[in-house]
Amino acid sequence: MLIRVADWERIRSGEITLQFRRWTRPTVRAGGTLRTSRGVLAIDAVDVVSRVSRAEAVAAGFPTVTALKSSVEGRKGSLYRIRLRFLGEDPRIELRSSSDVDGLELKADAVALLRLIAANPGVRAADLAASADRAKLRFKADVRKLKAEGLTESLEVGYRLSPRGEAYLRTLD
Repeated sequence: MLIRVADWERIRSGEITLQFRRWTRPTVRAGGTLRTSRGVLAIDAVDVVSRVSRAEAVAAGFPTVTALKSSVEGRKGSLYRIRLRFLGEDPRIELRSSSDVDGLELKADAVALLRLIAANPGVRAADLAASADRAKLRFKADVRKLKAEGLTESLEVGYRLSPRGEAYLRTLD
């Protein structure tokens, strides 16, 4: 679920507590969390709705119901109301800056992927995937696993190793 950059501070402060999306199927679940580069959100409720009140539009950061509806106009699917709140900073940020890799063990294919990123920082995922003869979506899923371990960082384009990722590779050499 993408969140408008302009809404982030208002979500962090609790001013925005709702988001509305038009989906053919929801991409978040009630009771779950959403980890993003700007922080972790709790997803408290996900409901299909047919109407939106002015109070809900305001809670979603819009001045009017019309403004909210125009933000989802032209998209297919049902209208979902997502109740959310800011939980805290992304724990991967602190993990990335750590050099502690004690007990961390990666499979050979994950190590190969880490080495590929180390040798090609800032290269598009599609190009990296092609160079490794892998499907792009599967490649990106595997990079997300490395990111969850605090080993890589996403850049505007491509990836790079985090200090923790560099420390891990040093233990192998």
